[in-house]
Amino acid sequence: MAFRGKEMMKKVLKRVGENNLAPGVKETLEKCIPKSQIVMGRAHRGIFAGRHIRFGNQVSEDGGNKSRRSWKPNVQEKRLFSYILDRHIRVKVTTHALRCIDKAGGIDEYLLKTPYHKMDTEMGLYWKSKIEKLYEELGKMEVVFFSPEDETKFEQGFKQLKLEERAARRDFRRQMYGTSGKEKLAGEGQASDQATQEESPRIGDGHWHADDHDQAHNQQLVAYS
Repeated sequence: MAFRGKEMMKKVLKRVGENNLAPGVKETLEKCIPKSQIVMGRAHRGIFAGRHIRFGNQVSEDGGNKSRRSWKPNVQEKRLFSYILDRHIRVKVTTHALRCIDKAGGIDEYLLKTPYHKMDTEMGLYWKSKIEKLYEELGKMEVVFFSPEDETKFEQGFKQLKLEERAARRDFRRQMYGTSGKEKLAGEGQASDQATQEESPRIGDGHWHADDHDQAHNQQLVAYS
């Protein structure tokens, strides 16, 4: 369970590469890595944040008999998103490490804020050195700002793409499933309106002829009287 700092340093340099390390990182690693420390075997493959296996006694209530026992940390396998890498990292972490990561604001911030002498696992040191190198390269990059006219053009282009995407989805749904329920109801409503408009003049003609018949009947009654 105990490991030596020299062996750990060799493994870190083998994974990361001495040429990939920033200047001065190797010297700081040698100073910060402890010479000897008790660490779980599986803690090398995750981020445990100082939580490791503990040993003690289990005392009975009646006679006070003691028996040796151990307490293991609560380890979970999680997918943590790294903004600098732009992907998820699958890593085994303890619940205490998850709370520390949430408090720091993410896996990148936690690795950057945690000092080397507190990062007691190989995986933590590996990801810390890798993310520090990426942030250093990102800081050397030039930042380019667009003019307001270019930004408005980009916004209009994005809006046009969204409209085209919606139209394409609508056409695809019509081809796959036919007309929707709303369109069917609208078509039936238009057909019923046209039918009522066609029947209304006929009904009007019928009322007109009935009035003429009543007038003729009244004239006949007047003539007979």
